[in-house]
Amino acid sequence: MTDTISGISTPLGEGGIGIVRISGEDALKVAERITQLKANISFSSILSHTIHYGFIAEPKTGEKIDEILMLYMKGPRSFTGEDVVELHCHGGLIPVRSIYELTIQYGARPAEPGEFTKRAFLNGRIDLAQAEAVIDLIRAKTEAGSRAALTQLQGMLSTKIKGMRHALLEMIAFAEAAIDFPEEDIEEITTAQIAERVGVILTQINNLVSTAHSGKIMREGLYTVIAGKPNVGKSSLLNALLRESRAIVTDIPGTTRDVIEEFINIKGIPLRLVDTAGVRETKDVVERIGVEKTQEILEKADLILMVLDASLPLSKEDRTLLTALKDRPAVVIINKTDLPIVLNEKEVTDIVPTKKIMRLSVVEKEGLQELEDYLVSLVYEGKVTGGEGAIITNARHLYALQKAEGSLSDVLQTVGDQMPVDCVVVDLRAAWEALGEITGDTVGEDIIDQIFATFCIGK
Repeated sequence: MTDTISGISTPLGEGGIGIVRISGEDALKVAERITQLKANISFSSILSHTIHYGFIAEPKTGEKIDEILMLYMKGPRSFTGEDVVELHCHGGLIPVRSIYELTIQYGARPAEPGEFTKRAFLNGRIDLAQAEAVIDLIRAKTEAGSRAALTQLQGMLSTKIKGMRHALLEMIAFAEAAIDFPEEDIEEITTAQIAERVGVILTQINNLVSTAHSGKIMREGLYTVIAGKPNVGKSSLLNALLRESRAIVTDIPGTTRDVIEEFINIKGIPLRLVDTAGVRETKDVVERIGVEKTQEILEKADLILMVLDASLPLSKEDRTLLTALKDRPAVVIINKTDLPIVLNEKEVTDIVPTKKIMRLSVVEKEGLQELEDYLVSLVYEGKVTGGEGAIITNARHLYALQKAEGSLSDVLQTVGDQMPVDCVVVDLRAAWEALGEITGDTVGEDIIDQIFATFCIGK
């Protein structure tokens, strides 16, 4: 990879600074063509990891574009592992765009999405799991998600995966050597020893897989849907959790006719909180569309907050919704407990005996803290806390772990059936390759391209 690339690494718009990043063997040459340094030094004498003050100017006319700080990092001691120049200018749309276009005009080509990070991976600076952590860190919506991404970027997951792959490779090498060179005096590994070592690795994989639920939520948010018939307090609950008036709240049933979605942060847990149209029979066309959307969203929900009105008896709509919750992750919230209570709670437990029931008064702010604490406990399930150990936050990683898990289970089955060692090697190698997909050691180029295509241009 010899071409030199350039990209804008800061969001376009108004800001304190804007950064144009150049990477490749001609990075410094490109910068030299468009930069006038204030100090009387030659570019050939610039030392790595130094900062220089100057101006960007159009080479042909000498017209100055902006004053800048130029950072130079000689490879391999840079993010990409190549020579890197960063031009820090004022963060307006015009200067950033003008400087970027000059870098393209004078020797660089436009970077593809994620190409800087891709080069870091291809040059051995980071592995694929660490590269994916970069975008997770950028997109993190809570401190817990940020810590999980940073842990992965620092290589904690990669270290665990590489340790398991090394142990598998040792088993494969011993077994294959004994098979290929039976006449040599090679220490033979027995199937019993293989089974013992595989059991240890399976436990490690199971521990990682068990974190996937919490990890997915840290990365994407818990898709939480507030459901119930009209005027039970769904929008009031949304506003209370948001600590702001995001949804319209009135005494008129059917006020919310569309889906309102917000991200909130509860003790480091991102919740994609969705307020839906109340579910009821209606002749209003707009409201009916909202009800239909609600039913679709309920099917996709990670968690449903089913809201009932404590001041009214259980209605037909309430019963229908409660019945639909039997096989879904849900919490039943009895709201308006500040009013005289008419609802018979036993009727609720008869319909959904296994669901958590919580009493709440949004108006009086009673029970909100208990609800938030319960939502956090559902996410962590007592297994992990943010930033503690390696956590699986990526569906691709989970799939690879499950493939390895299946192959190693086949190893134990083969050993249990008293098959010869050479039959075991096939499954050991399959597990080794599956784990390699996480770090990028055994993944195809098409998958690599697909991963980096999700990155922003300047990263």
